[in-house]
Amino acid sequence: MSGLNGRRVLVTGASSGIGEACARRFAAEGAPLVLWARRLERLDVLAAELRERHGVAVHCARVDVRAREVVNAAVAGLAEADLVPDVLVNNAGLAAGFDLFQQSDPDDWDRMIDTNVKGLLNVARALLPLMIARGRGHIINIGSTAGHLTYPRGNVYAATKAAVRALTEGINLDCVGTPIRVSTVDPGFAETEFSLVRMKGDELRAKQVYQGYRPLHGEDVADVIAYVAGLPEHVNVLDVVVMPTAQRNAYVVHRQA
Repeated sequence: MSGLNGRRVLVTGASSGIGEACARRFAAEGAPLVLWARRLERLDVLAAELRERHGVAVHCARVDVRAREVVNAAVAGLAEADLVPDVLVNNAGLAAGFDLFQQSDPDDWDRMIDTNVKGLLNVARALLPLMIARGRGHIINIGSTAGHLTYPRGNVYAATKAAVRALTEGINLDCVGTPIRVSTVDPGFAETEFSLVRMKGDELRAKQVYQGYRPLHGEDVADVIAYVAGLPEHVNVLDVVVMPTAQRNAYVVHRQA
């Protein structure tokens, strides 16, 4: 039996990409789910499919992780309904813009910092005390290879993912003496809606990011996340970097002509 069977998992940003793949992967393992995203209509369709296919309980909510009051209210609702998760996959995040820093848009900075850093903080801060009180819990933050090595035009996005890496380390340290585990999974090039969002709907530019090699897909990253989450409770994986074979660091990738 899977170590995830019956363990409730909360996935933020679950309406697409890695988040959606995580929801599918955890449901297949028999884990009841709490799915958060801004696009509730997508969550509802996904939840209906997962309930029918895997027979797991799925609770959905429209939650924008940037809104602290909304996050706190949603977590309070989970506590009241006895739905506090055993595993949090802090996945909600994005890149906005691909410009030289001196040409970048401060509105893009705000979107990335508010989602990738403050959003992660809002959710982890609301849930962690409840996990500690229950004596169990695992926070898995989704970082990026950009948090290890900055690439040209990556500036603010890389800074937010470096912050995710530092926060994971810091929360781990502050949880010493508790059974709470804190991990980060850092993907490289993964073909999702990521580049389409970053390129602000420019489909041609987004597709070019993944041309000439085989990138990761959301399912590949979800497999790694499920592995980390399913390990025995005395095992805490601090950080996993996962890249397609064609990629060798944050920006070096071999492309076929």
